[in-house]
This record gives sequence, C-alpha cells and structure tokens, in this order.
Amino acid sequence: MTHKQKTIKQAVNLEGIGLHTGKKTKLAILPAPANHGYKFQRMDVEGQPMIDADVSRVTETQRGTTLEQNGTKIHTTEHVLAAVYASGIDNAIIQVDGPEIPIMNGSSEPFMDEIEKVGLEEQDADLEIFEITETIKFEIEEKGIEFLAVPDEDYRVTVMVDYRSPALGTQHASMLKLDDFKKEFSPCRTFVFLKELEYLATNGLIKGGDLDNAIVLVERTDISDEEVNRLKKLLGKEDLEVKVDGIGVLNTTKLKFQNEPARHKLLDIVGDLALIGKRIKGHILSARPGHYGNTEFGKVLKAKFLEKKNDKTKYFDLTKEPLFDINDIANMIPHRYPFLLIDKIMEISDNGIVGVKNVTLNEPFFTGHFPGNPVMPGVLQIEAMAQTGGVFALNQVEDPENYSTYFLKIDNVRYKKKVIPGDTIVFALELISPIRRGLVNMKGKAYVNGIVVSEAEMLAQVVKEKNN
Repeated sequence: MTHKQKTIKQAVNLEGIGLHTGKKTKLAILPAPANHGYKFQRMDVEGQPMIDADVSRVTETQRGTTLEQNGTKIHTTEHVLAAVYASGIDNAIIQVDGPEIPIMNGSSEPFMDEIEKVGLEEQDADLEIFEITETIKFEIEEKGIEFLAVPDEDYRVTVMVDYRSPALGTQHASMLKLDDFKKEFSPCRTFVFLKELEYLATNGLIKGGDLDNAIVLVERTDISDEEVNRLKKLLGKEDLEVKVDGIGVLNTTKLKFQNEPARHKLLDIVGDLALIGKRIKGHILSARPGHYGNTEFGKVLKAKFLEKKNDKTKYFDLTKEPLFDINDIANMIPHRYPFLLIDKIMEISDNGIVGVKNVTLNEPFFTGHFPGNPVMPGVLQIEAMAQTGGVFALNQVEDPENYSTYFLKIDNVRYKKKVIPGDTIVFALELISPIRRGLVNMKGKAYVNGIVVSEAEMLAQVVKEKNN
C-alpha cells in the first residue's frame, strides 16, 4: 500500500534555554514542500543558512548530536528530531535563532505537544519507506556498542543500557510501534551522573543545565554538604534545596518511569536515526547505545537503503502464511486447469494485491513453447496478473462466485526478462483509480527474485452472471 508524505499543517513556536550554551533560543517548526526532508535553519547567521538533517552532516556526538554544513553548526538536534519523526512529519524546516536546540524539559514531549495542537497535512507525493529485509549487524567492539536491524511489520526499537553503575544498573526499554512513542517515551528526560557535574560545569558544558531538565543520578553515599554546596555554586543554583539521600536519583526530582534513563536512550535513537531521512520498517535492537553509535549505525542503514534503491529489486516475504490458498482462489474466480495461473494470494490492501505463481516444467504450455527451451509466454504472464487483479476485484463484492471479471483494455505492456521453470513470479498490482460502476483499472508488475519481468495496465469489468 502506498503512503503519502506529510508536513506540519502550520508553524509552531517554542522558546527555551540551550543545555550546553545556556543561551535563550527561539525555535519554530514550519511546513516544507514534498521531498524536502528535514532541514535546520540558523536565523541568527548571515544569509540564514540551511543545514540538512542528514547523518552525513554529523560532526560531534559528545553529549548530543551536532550537525554542520558549510561552516554553520546546530547542536543537540536529537530531541526535536525524535518529536518531528514520531509525530509523522516527513518534511519540515526547523528554524532557530541560536546555535543549539532549546533543551526544554530534557525530553521530546514539549515539541510533540505543540505539533499535536496544529496537526499534519498530507502531501501529493509518495512516501519512501526503508524496509529492513535482512539482518543488519553493526558493532563498535572497543566501546561495547552493538546494533542489530531485523525485519518487522512496524518500526520497533529495543534498548539495553549498562553503565555498570549502582545508580543505574542494567535497564531495558522497548517500543513495540511508533504510535507508542508519544505517551511512553517522549516525556523521558536526559540524565547525568552527579560525579560528572563538576567537570561539565567547570568546563562550561552545561550552562543551561537545571534539575528541571535533567535527571541526576547519585552513585555514592559519602557525599559531603561541602561537595553539594560547591556543585550548587558551580551550577549557579545556590538557593536550591538539595539533599543526597543515597544511591539513586537526586531527591529534587522523581522518575516518570522506573526505567526512564533507558527510555530516554531509546528516544535518542529515534531522533538520531531520523537523520537517515526515510521512514523505517523494521526492528532496531541496541546494546549500550549513544549518539556516536546511533549516528554511525545510521550511516550503515542509509548506505543499505541506497544500495537497495539502486539495485531496483523489490522484496516480498513469501515465507508467511498466504491470505488465500489455491482452493480459496478457485472459489472466487471461474478459471480451472490448465488456465488457473495463480497459486496463492499473499496480501490485499485497500488499493492493491500481491499474488504468486510457481512456475514448473509441468505447465502444459511448455510442451510447445519451446521444445528444449521452455519459456513462459508473455501473454500468460499478463493473464496471471489479470487473474490476480480479478481476485482483488471479486474480494470487494459479496458472493464472489456469482461474478466474473472481463478484460476491456490492456495498455503499456512491457516484457523485461524471460520466465523459465523453477521461477516464482510475484504479481503486485495497485489501483490506478477507485473502482466505479464495476470498472477496475489497475497497474501491475511481475517480479522474479525482486526484479521486474513484465508489467501492464489493465481495465476490467466485474459482471454478475445472469444465470445466478
């Protein structure tokens, strides 16, 4: 089934502090035309340059993902990208008047809330989906980072984090489908260890840090009041009441989920993999992820997508249970041996169908076409394609056994490769226009090993037989 691209219906505006720079920043998410993708725009830089939200633009990954293009940078992009991607937006301009995306409350939720208020708009362009059709393994051994991408019917992510820390331990999080992101993952905040705060504050790396926008994890019980007061002074939070109750989360905040740190790591993966620029259909599994590993794996996935796109092959999962077997098909269309030319139907959607024909040497037409050189006639490939379309048409009516489909017109027939015994042909058809007055207009392609062997456009009519 073909899906359309979407953009945000109208601009939304937010304002906040940059976590690392401490600078107040205004941010706007604006609609963008079809096939535009995601782009950041620095409104505070001369010429208001654009920066592509693409894995090839990643230059820094320490405590956030930084993109750079033509000398202009944008920092901490992952939270807003996760929000835009999970909201279903495919094309957007993200304008900022500073070098860093505002941290807000340390999560993606504020961005998603604003997007939800205005909604999305469908665009007149098909959506390209990166479907994982094989296992893709990636690891950075010296860092203990592991990624795996496997086929799945939705976009799923599973994460394991292990900091060997008494405060965090080993945690897991799993997103079963992207629709779960808003409620289960977008509110999850970034986190930092108390032991890191002094270094980060001394080096000016968390000028916008606040206990309202980050979870602070404590790993020691022997922290003195003097140490706490020194940290408060470094952070510019001397009036804040802070009490270290022992190992765990600093007493100034409460976790929204028991495994909120792991859920935030999953949020980061969604944001960083949005830099691939395509919708993902597959299951991403990760152990000990971080922005560096996420974006390096993103480069691997994008290379795989481009490789698949360039080889012009199409993958069909023929191992799953068929929707209709040969007996079901015989109950729907009137064709019989030797002219029943499809063996099973794999799927039917609102506007398309996928059928399969296993070609064997026992086919009667091979006797004369041709002796010693068996080749399936092109006209029979089109006939099998038409029978697949017939199943689609008759699946729309009650009592399909009382109806027949008849060819009215065939256009744009092309034969690309010969089909021989041993081949499995997959017929994929889609409606060219909605069914009206029993007229069914479909475009079909026949594939062997993912390569197109023939194609055609067909117009047929569904007719109820008078003797029924």
